[in-house]
Amino acid sequence: PVERSEVMGYGVKVEVWGDYALFSRPELKTERVSYDVITPSAARGILDAILWHPGMRWMIDRIHVLNPILFTNVRRNELKNKLTKSDMEKMVYSGVVPFQISGDSEEIMQRASLMLKDVHYVIEAHFVLTDMASPSDTPEKFYNMALRRLRKGQCFHQPCLGTRECTAHFRIVEGDMPPAIDETRDLGLMLYDLDYSNPEDIQPMFFRARLDRGVMEVANCEVFR
Repeated sequence: PVERSEVMGYGVKVEVWGDYALFSRPELKTERVSYDVITPSAARGILDAILWHPGMRWMIDRIHVLNPILFTNVRRNELKNKLTKSDMEKMVYSGVVPFQISGDSEEIMQRASLMLKDVHYVIEAHFVLTDMASPSDTPEKFYNMALRRLRKGQCFHQPCLGTRECTAHFRIVEGDMPPAIDETRDLGLMLYDLDYSNPEDIQPMFFRARLDRGVMEVANCEVFR
């Protein structure tokens, strides 16, 4: 959906945490290596899991890192291939299964992942209305919906920290902000989001990320394609 030009002044602060996280660097293909900090697109995915509507879009403002940045190595079973649309059509019409996954299947292979452990963040975000918003879709409506769902711990599907097996727990922050770590570092180029303006040519977008005393500013960052 295309965003409207005006930015709405309704924001939320959401605390998220989990045992493990994997925000994969796209430039490293074979073995999974995580960024040091959650990416804006992963943060938006968590908020979308809590409240998604075609008439609104979450915009990440900043991310507070509450726990020290720690890595761990994990070896996981992954599949070499995945079922495509043509594979599914062949299976439906011919009854032939393209490949079968079992304990001794050649489709299973082990890959090492450099993951984050014991992660804890606060995501500051606001939302904008899109061109798919109806006349009854107002900022107040979406803001109240977000507050209700966050306070009740409701979500459309379980949010994750980069990959499905890394479960994300969440709650709203309505009082004092939890203290961030006192650490400053250059995080380099980080994935900002994907540009879906041309569905036939989806392009990644990057920005220069920096952690300043535990806070990564995302709002008004310069985006590179």
